[in-house]
Amino acid sequence: MKYMDLGNTGIKVSVVAFGTWGLGGGSVWDDEGVRAKASDLLDAASDCGLNYIDTAPVYGMGESERLLGAALKGRRGKFIVQTKCSLNWRENGGKFKYARDGFTVWNNTGAEAIRKDVEGSLSRLGTDFIDVLVVHYPNGAWPVEETADALEELVKEGKIRAWGLSNSTPAILDEYSKHAHVALVQEQYSLLAPSHGEEFFPSCRRHKTSFQCYGILEEGYLTGPERLSDKFGANDIRSRLPWRQEPRRSGILSLYKDVWAPMAEKYGCSYANLFEAWALSQFEGMSLLTGFRRVKSILDTAKCVGLTSSPL
Repeated sequence: MKYMDLGNTGIKVSVVAFGTWGLGGGSVWDDEGVRAKASDLLDAASDCGLNYIDTAPVYGMGESERLLGAALKGRRGKFIVQTKCSLNWRENGGKFKYARDGFTVWNNTGAEAIRKDVEGSLSRLGTDFIDVLVVHYPNGAWPVEETADALEELVKEGKIRAWGLSNSTPAILDEYSKHAHVALVQEQYSLLAPSHGEEFFPSCRRHKTSFQCYGILEEGYLTGPERLSDKFGANDIRSRLPWRQEPRRSGILSLYKDVWAPMAEKYGCSYANLFEAWALSQFEGMSLLTGFRRVKSILDTAKCVGLTSSPL
């Protein structure tokens, strides 16, 4: 495994981070039965040198954090734990975001809401502090200064060590950086949809902010051509992506056959490794966030680090 500095915080993290959205379950994942025990996943992550874990309160409405907290008992010090704030399911908790699985989720980046989010996460995770807190969705209804000041106050209190932004824009990063250091931005980025991530790189360099990509495998569609024929329920996030629709589907299948299959054979790796290694090579401060529900996925993903030393 390789390690990197998270922004200019001095926090050392594995370049591959363990995403736990699927761990929380819910209707966004029809095939919940594939989930391994959280403790088994952490065992595999530790064996591969992964020390960086990402979760959020709304992943399973607290279930991801609870399962992770139980699995972390006795080994909290081995991992850098990252969770999020701003999305909550409290009564009238801010600006409406979405309704799912019987819950109404609100978005609130006010100081009081952030503090409530953190206290809830600390309790569910069974820890005294959070290494990295990420604003899940910046919300312009509250001043940037109020949000940044609230996060910095939590740093001073020792409840969090650093903080970042997710699902934002370079302009939002610029605004937050006027008030304090933003350790990372967490944004969707993949070979099929690279433009949003590439827009961030100049700002990330300017502010010494790490870039953490999610969605690099497009929810599994870039793990093999057979995945383009999978069927999912209407609420499953994978049913909403455009890659099974023509003409995109035919174009991707052609790339698998003519480009990606020969490359995977050449390097003796999985398709996933190709795209993961590609992502890590695109920016010097790149963190690869990949969701894991199977031990074998962790073992395979760890191999991508060895490919980055060779041009793909």
